[in-house]
Amino acid sequence: MTRAWRAFTRSYGANPLHLLALLGSFALVGGVLYHVVDDPDAELIGIWFLGAVIAHDLVLYPLYALADRGLAAGRWARRRVTGRPPRVPGTNHVRIPAMGSLLLLGVFWPTVGGAAEPVLRFAAGLDTAPFLDRWLLATAALFLGSAVVYAVRLGRAARRPVGTDPPPGTDPHPRTEGS
Repeated sequence: MTRAWRAFTRSYGANPLHLLALLGSFALVGGVLYHVVDDPDAELIGIWFLGAVIAHDLVLYPLYALADRGLAAGRWARRRVTGRPPRVPGTNHVRIPAMGSLLLLGVFWPTVGGAAEPVLRFAAGLDTAPFLDRWLLATAALFLGSAVVYAVRLGRAARRPVGTDPPPGTDPHPRTEGS
């Protein structure tokens, strides 16, 4: 099995699970298109989708790539001062909660921003006032959880002797052939 797996990986250029995920994505898109094609609003859905792609690729991506450059610059500055990279890089401990917070904000923007006030008041008899506070609490919880994980990782790295760090880009816990 492992020989066939390696042969497929060598000829395909990626893990076979990548192909499986790609085929699953195409099946999902095909299913959505099958159900949307008869919808009278299919043209509006297509325009919205193209607008979302353009807004992401031309506006949002440059903004968060620019923000990420600050994290990379901090890591570069540390390496320049100490001569070695940090034992526990912190970039993903900032990226992941920020991404989760922005995803929550994007999904719940009408209620967080207050634009859904009439609809929410009609449907549930509630107002949108607490949603901003809840989003801020969720954001704080995401960053706090990430900070706790980072602190644990820093503590574990501090107990390791300095010379035992794995080389950059290698798996610190290599798997054996049988696992």
